Amino acid sequence: MADDSKAPRATSNRSTTPVSDSFKDYISSNWAERTEATPRPREQSTFAAARRERISELYAGKRLVIPAGAPKTRSNDTDYAYRAHSAFAHLTGWGSDAVPGSVLVLEPTSNGHAATLYFRSPAGRGTDEFYANPEIGEFWIGPRPSLAHVAADLGLETKDLAELGAVLDATDADTIIVREADRDLTDQVDGLRLLAADSESLETDRDTELARDLSELRLVKDAYEIEQMRRAIAATKQGFDDIIADRPAIVAHSRGERLVEGTFNRRARAEGNAVGYDTIAASGDHACILHWTRNDGTVTPGDLILIDAGIELDSLYTADITRTLPVSGTFSEVQRRVYEAVREAADAAFAIVKPGIRFREIHAEAMRVIAEKTAEWGFLPVSAEESLKPELQYHRRYMVHGTSHHLGIDVHDCAQARRDLYIDGILEPGMVFTIEPGLYFQPDDLTVPEEYRGIGVRIEDNILVTESGAENLSIGIPRTADDVEAWLRS
Repeated sequence: MADDSKAPRATSNRSTTPVSDSFKDYISSNWAERTEATPRPREQSTFAAARRERISELYAGKRLVIPAGAPKTRSNDTDYAYRAHSAFAHLTGWGSDAVPGSVLVLEPTSNGHAATLYFRSPAGRGTDEFYANPEIGEFWIGPRPSLAHVAADLGLETKDLAELGAVLDATDADTIIVREADRDLTDQVDGLRLLAADSESLETDRDTELARDLSELRLVKDAYEIEQMRRAIAATKQGFDDIIADRPAIVAHSRGERLVEGTFNRRARAEGNAVGYDTIAASGDHACILHWTRNDGTVTPGDLILIDAGIELDSLYTADITRTLPVSGTFSEVQRRVYEAVREAADAAFAIVKPGIRFREIHAEAMRVIAEKTAEWGFLPVSAEESLKPELQYHRRYMVHGTSHHLGIDVHDCAQARRDLYIDGILEPGMVFTIEPGLYFQPDDLTVPEEYRGIGVRIEDNILVTESGAENLSIGIPRTADDVEAWLRS
């Protein structure tokens, strides 16, 4: 926890804040009373409570500490935009408005756990913090909500962060923490554990298990999460529409990819919290670079532009959509051939999605089509059937990445889940994931004819497993070659 007695970082050698008693008395006085309405519990509070109940059942008798985390430094005393740790947001329902440094503690009781949210409550305008602390002071970053306000908002008991120390002092071998969320807090817990155990060795296996279980808790989405995914996808569709509307300015600029990124980011800030991940705006042969985020190239008619982007809502749920567009508005014959091959792979993968199949089967089905197409075009040294053998996989030269990943409050959600529940897992209703095959022919790849070189295509949709099959949540974003051309004309 922060030591408020210390001067704020990087300001002690340049501060001009007045320190006289007269100034302190003056700046602390003559403020109007601030009223704070008591909110209704937010929609996700009941869902968050159910999630806490599920994790409580797995850890009877254990104290669980789930930090939101501190702001992350970008450079010197400049931080990245704050985002609470996903496990914290998932269990509290606190999204983009979470107070940095907050901590959720699940204290064991005779019949489960009592949940308490610790956060830094308002210090008051009679304190030095109010005007002299640019990191947390109200004069600098705005007022923080009261304990009562957050308690009503989230349906959680709340206490001031200053009281957390007493809880941590009681730490023993039965305390488990999400280690990656807050380094300083984790070090503090580890130190107290060592003292309690009177040992120089530290056991962290249960911490790892907690992170795993919290990740697996998100494999199947509840009704609130699914609705958030629908909203994030709808906002993302607006972002793609904005890009198409700005196409003349994008094409005219020497760094048109930056304009694509900026146009989409504008929509993300207008409709949600931010982008869910760095936007990929990859025009021309940049589309062959899978994680191209420098976005400093031109957008030239005749080329394709691959746009991989998603809007994160204030709830922190994000879409993850990719569309590949002909900059001129019309695909060339070769571009269309590659594009429709990728779409065929995506459609084939989607067609098999239903409860009961294994997650890995989706990738295998997409790869079957990719192998068939690249063999048909004469790019492989063997037949498609031969290439699909595990010991060969020649077709993977043109699509080295996977076809699907889980999606939700993280763009790569459930990342710490066990393999047998993820890639080898059985699909269940409520799972949400991507289907995103692609074909990428590098500009210097001599295994393909020259007219294919520099073409990169990916089509990515967000899929919900239903009781009887699957729903493409992003079907409203044009995806066939004909529909994409009509979209661009509109």
